[in-house]
Amino acid sequence: MSQTTMYTVSSSPHIRVKETTKSIMRDVVIALLPATFASVYFFKLQALLVILISVLSCVGAEYIWQKATKRKVTVGDLSAVVTGLLLAFNLPPAVPLWIPVVGGFFAIIIAKQFFGGLGQNIVNPALVARAFLLASWPTAMTTWTLDGVTTATPLAALKAGTQAPALMDVFIGNVGGCIGETSALALIIGGVYLLAKRVIDWRIPVSFIGTTLVITAFAGRAGNPLYELFAGGLMLGAFFMATDYATSPITPIGRLIFGVGCGVITSVIRILGGYPEGVSYSILIMNLFVPLIERWTTPKIFGKVK
Repeated sequence: MSQTTMYTVSSSPHIRVKETTKSIMRDVVIALLPATFASVYFFKLQALLVILISVLSCVGAEYIWQKATKRKVTVGDLSAVVTGLLLAFNLPPAVPLWIPVVGGFFAIIIAKQFFGGLGQNIVNPALVARAFLLASWPTAMTTWTLDGVTTATPLAALKAGTQAPALMDVFIGNVGGCIGETSALALIIGGVYLLAKRVIDWRIPVSFIGTTLVITAFAGRAGNPLYELFAGGLMLGAFFMATDYATSPITPIGRLIFGVGCGVITSVIRILGGYPEGVSYSILIMNLFVPLIERWTTPKIFGKVK
């Protein structure tokens, strides 16, 4: 008598991976550490205080909201920590310390929890909070300091036609700007880590950065095309914010379209707009097009009859 093999049929998903939300967020935090250390090195104690307050505000806002609404507390998944870090990276180092508190609560409660929590938000919470803070307190959000001296960002100097910092200073981060965007070197190290760990897909950052390079090089604003890549928040946005799982396409072609769209909008704002930087707004605008992009690029189910 032959032996019968018994199989267990379970509900989907049938293909599982070992990664969890917590492990993915932990990798993102690790990838952000080089930029964190660089920001503290260049902007000193004030940058560290802004980072700590921003992270604690986001974690606290998530805990308070979930407790108040009698939902499961999920601060242990580290997603609020990542939001806090990204929010801090988008703030000037000399910003009043109540700004990251307001921004943290806005990012978590308004931009994330109001839409259902992790994975349900339609736009990047940290970028929405930055846009809200910039519209509400523009002076505080556009005052840049380096070594205690007020200075212009490289892109602002470029747009104004004044003397811009050297390319090497822009690359390593010894310039004025937001806390976490100035050191392209540190951000590239973190981005390579995420790519090596397969936390993010190469399509969005490569198409985003490549499109910006081509358009700005054609416009010829800077003598060296690399200047536009290393200055401003392009590296931060391309590697860490445009690749957000909840607000970016899931299809390979869709990711390329998304990255190209971000690059086009960023370049148009930088070249033609009154604002020197366009990364944040380009990502927010393209976030809104993600449902349409996925609708256009999702493969048709084999055998499906319309």
